[in-house]
Amino acid sequence: MHYDLIVCGAGPAGATAATIAAAAGLKVALLEKYPLPRHKTCGGGMPLSVQSLLYELAPDAVVESDVTQIRHTWKFDDAYLGLINPPGTKRLLSIWMVQRSVFDAALANQAVQAGADLQDGLVVQAVEVEGDRVRVTARGLKSGHPFVATANTVIGADGATSVTAQSVNLQRSAPLGLAMEIELPYEWQGDHPYLRPEIAHLEYAVVKNGYAWIFPKRDHLNVGAGVFRFSRKSVYSDREVPGLLRRVIADYLKALQIPFSSEKLRFHAHPLPIWTGKSKLQTADGKVLLAGDAAGLINPLFGDGILHAIKSGAIAAQSVIDDKTKVYSDLIHAEFAPDFNASLRLAGFFYQYPGIAFRVMAKHPYGSRMATQLLMGDMSFAEISDRAIGRIRQALIGKFVKA
Repeated sequence: MHYDLIVCGAGPAGATAATIAAAAGLKVALLEKYPLPRHKTCGGGMPLSVQSLLYELAPDAVVESDVTQIRHTWKFDDAYLGLINPPGTKRLLSIWMVQRSVFDAALANQAVQAGADLQDGLVVQAVEVEGDRVRVTARGLKSGHPFVATANTVIGADGATSVTAQSVNLQRSAPLGLAMEIELPYEWQGDHPYLRPEIAHLEYAVVKNGYAWIFPKRDHLNVGAGVFRFSRKSVYSDREVPGLLRRVIADYLKALQIPFSSEKLRFHAHPLPIWTGKSKLQTADGKVLLAGDAAGLINPLFGDGILHAIKSGAIAAQSVIDDKTKVYSDLIHAEFAPDFNASLRLAGFFYQYPGIAFRVMAKHPYGSRMATQLLMGDMSFAEISDRAIGRIRQALIGKFVKA
């Protein structure tokens, strides 16, 4: 089989790219390792601004809760309930909570409706540029049957450990963070003082260089913790991290008096390819492009990636349509680098002085709203990073003067 475009990975980046390219009339194959719908480890929080990129997908089909408040804590105490829409705000904002198995399947179905050939249950093994074509070799996950196809262009949207990137020597050397989570069944009774479908929880003190969270879903809680590393040392080399994250998750449940059985907790971990600066995201001939996590588009401060994945998938597809794949890296950098670089700088201060950052940022009356605006791109990190760093420095100086 020969295609105009083969997309490896049917997550938000890959499915978006396949939808746009197929809708433009290209012959597209969308390859996914696991049969859809499949579990995907992810907190599942994203700004409502993503709606403008979802085409015909109705929010009611994928949004499980609509968060308008964030409960911030320090060592599971000193709680501050931040309003995303404080009194007097004219434009109402919120954070959508989705279950990735449902969300990704819906996006992939959109691609199929647009004309893409979805091939799930296929494990991509190699991507090789051969003259004016790219050969993709895969095998059936269960059957083991071989799959070989060629394309004019390949988009690698196959995650942080992208086989596509490795195959064409685009593997990023940036450090990987690690996130771990559970999905705990929960019946919303309305009698818990802090657990409500409109409240997300963030804890800042118990994970060094990271944070923990509880996100509300339709019939369960997504409880997790993540570690970010801003050095060349991968978090995977620290053997204590997985055990730490598991303990933090259990302690979070205990702190909120949420009943659970330790034996029944099922922990899922996934890498976080944190942005650390510009990198090469295409082969020189423009035959292979990287998008989403494969391109390292994880925000350094928040650790979010869904919106960035969707945007990068759209940019990748449009560059194929417009025959601009040789400048694809420049297009991605123009979209993300200014904001991500500012976020990286702010993250360095935030995670070095988390106690002060918690006090001057998380507990600020407009802190939750500003965080939401940053998530949705309504406000840029470039606009606020210097001011936020200044507040942290000022508080730090005040602390030393008092001491």
